[in-house]
Amino acid sequence: FRSHTPLQKKSVQESITRFHNVSKITQEKNIPLRGYISCVLGCPYEGNIKPSSVAKYAEQLLELGCHEISLGDTIGVGTPKATVEMLREVKTVADTKQIAVHFHDTYGQALANIYASITEEGISVVDSSVAGLGGCPYAKGASGNVATEDVIYMLHGMGMHTGIDLDQLIEAGLYISNVLGRPTRSKVALALSTKKG
Repeated sequence: FRSHTPLQKKSVQESITRFHNVSKITQEKNIPLRGYISCVLGCPYEGNIKPSSVAKYAEQLLELGCHEISLGDTIGVGTPKATVEMLREVKTVADTKQIAVHFHDTYGQALANIYASITEEGISVVDSSVAGLGGCPYAKGASGNVATEDVIYMLHGMGMHTGIDLDQLIEAGLYISNVLGRPTRSKVALALSTKKG
């Protein structure tokens, strides 16, 4: 539950203290400020994270003027039960509309965690990345973010209108994957492109 940079390691509290200047500037310029808390369900250095710790830091970020806090399972170890428990604790200090979720799919739980966040806790903002791009530089073996294509497929299957054209999204994901010389991590893209191919 630390902020790890290549140059130096900082505790969460030190990172929040450094964040004061950013907060001041955004408030002066009327710029919306989004905060992020990483490793909310597990940390490669500290193990399991208590939901009360996540809530404490979320409250501090809200006090600094963040309009939204993204809660990241950065190493992808969370399960739906742990996700719901953490969200319920954070909702004691934040409104549901101030909370976003961010899941990596290391253990294949990202979609289940998103589903639980939406259906059990009313979360409506989900971070994702096309083709599952991304990773976690401080957690060896952690996979990328949940693939946007997979999230959109699930949301459409739940009857939710996203305004996103899934076919075009898949095309964009396959394009960037090709440019980067790596396969897409989207199961939906793989399944649907195989059907068409």
